[in-house]
Amino acid sequence: MTFQNVLFEVSGGVARLILNRPEAANAMNLDLLRELAEALLVCEESADVRSVILTGSGRFFCAGGDLAAFADDLERLPFFLKQLTFHLHAAVSRITRMRQPVVAAVNGPAAGAGMALAAACDHVLSADAAIFTMAYTAAGLSPDGASSWVLPRRIGPGRTRELMLTNRRLSATEALDWGLVNEIVPAPGLATRAQNVAGQFANGPTAAFGEVKALLASAATHPIETQMELEARSIAASARTWDAREGIEAFVQKRRPRFTGN
Repeated sequence: MTFQNVLFEVSGGVARLILNRPEAANAMNLDLLRELAEALLVCEESADVRSVILTGSGRFFCAGGDLAAFADDLERLPFFLKQLTFHLHAAVSRITRMRQPVVAAVNGPAAGAGMALAAACDHVLSADAAIFTMAYTAAGLSPDGASSWVLPRRIGPGRTRELMLTNRRLSATEALDWGLVNEIVPAPGLATRAQNVAGQFANGPTAAFGEVKALLASAATHPIETQMELEARSIAASARTWDAREGIEAFVQKRRPRFTGN
């Protein structure tokens, strides 16, 4: 598919989505968010896509919402923000609910909803010079992009509160130490490392990955008995897949499994 604000390509089971407003630090306007939500939906519904990379073009990963666009009509800003969050939240929902693992390759600063978007991904790689900041209250706004749901689960409620109230900037090293990112990569090698990680996911048991994501998303709000019932149902559902049969047979035969995503 062809978009203007999100570059979209698929190769070897890996979809690569690139936020493409480099002249505006990949800030989120309505067009970008509409395209991002649609591109993620296409990925979710495609049997050819078994993992996804999300990154930015230019120096920034994403500077968050487009404050310059906000300033154009402050009287209608509440309506405009509801439009934006409709599509932003659809994109985040797809990232967290789709069966395919999503790898964030944070190539530069990630602020506001850009930080929230990265944190919502399943595996976060950071360039060594990237920085992370919430930035919402600096503009007199409260957070969105599921950051109040995602960040406490990644870094804990206390650190989330600090980031949201103080707008502290985290270096890549601090983000790794806090658990916000999984790995720091020198900037010239970030794209290659992201492709390698996403390729490993693309060669894995896609349905089982989806069950893992669903279980982790529900765990914080269910009592233990409910969660164990969901685990029982999930492992039974996984056992119905071809990949489960292949994985068990490969273990018994002492060879590497050849998963197909089915």
